[in-house]
Amino acid sequence: MNFSANQELYTYEMIEQTADFLKLRVHFQPKIGIICGSGLGSLAQDLKDRIEFPYSTIPNFPVSTVEGHAGKLIFGFLSKVPVVCMQGRFHFYEGYPLWKCAMPVRVMKLMGVSHLIATNAAGGLHKNYKVGDIMLVKDHINMMGFAGNNPLQGPNEDRFGPRFPPMNKAYDKELIKKSIEIGENLGLKDNLHTGVYTCLGGPNFETVAELRALKMLGCDAVGMSTVHEVITARHCDMHVLAFSLITNECILEYDSQNEPNHEEVMDAAKMRQDTLIKFVGKIVDYIYKERCCRP
Repeated sequence: MNFSANQELYTYEMIEQTADFLKLRVHFQPKIGIICGSGLGSLAQDLKDRIEFPYSTIPNFPVSTVEGHAGKLIFGFLSKVPVVCMQGRFHFYEGYPLWKCAMPVRVMKLMGVSHLIATNAAGGLHKNYKVGDIMLVKDHINMMGFAGNNPLQGPNEDRFGPRFPPMNKAYDKELIKKSIEIGENLGLKDNLHTGVYTCLGGPNFETVAELRALKMLGCDAVGMSTVHEVITARHCDMHVLAFSLITNECILEYDSQNEPNHEEVMDAAKMRQDTLIKFVGKIVDYIYKERCCRP
């Protein structure tokens, strides 16, 4: 599956067609979108009154190929709040250009979603991060953007947002503060952090030298997603909260006998799934009552 950088971009009308297809089949309007990272699909399965759409049945949608990503768009109610969940996302390493990976965010926007919660599984670079910890993303370093790869490349679509969107306020500070409070009330005080996330292209895990360089740059966690989704969401004026579940500790020493693998990522996510459902549920409830419906 190879996609040229010059492949025809999605037009506004194509994304509108996808949104209209879903609107005709869903009897409520979600205000909150949730992207479930590797092994975190149980969040979507916990929704009540679910309406599920395999990605292959949605016009213009890509298809997820990664183990742990079910490949469904699921509408339903979490904590009695109407939401839409991506159970499985799209990655650059699957052969998709970044604008295609982030396309579902624009579909959410046209469906009326105003707040995005993006979750991911990530390796912990910070010395205090342990497997099972949660890092609320306060900022990111767009490594692929440094290399000239950005989901907003190509002609700008003014109906979504401006040509040069600012990113210094990419992550909603009020939502981060409230999420810390919610996490502490759930007994997560010792397992909850705020930090800087970076996304690399993958699919290989990083070398020791690469991880040491990223740590010197100020990165606290590293993964293979999320940044391009956040850029796209902010471009169309959505509020964003993102967090990483730390599923492995990054290997920073050459004499270490350990090797990261996808299985440990899935195991760590499974270990935390019940807590994450409660955590996200309470965040969703707060957003809906205090942000979406606030006069």
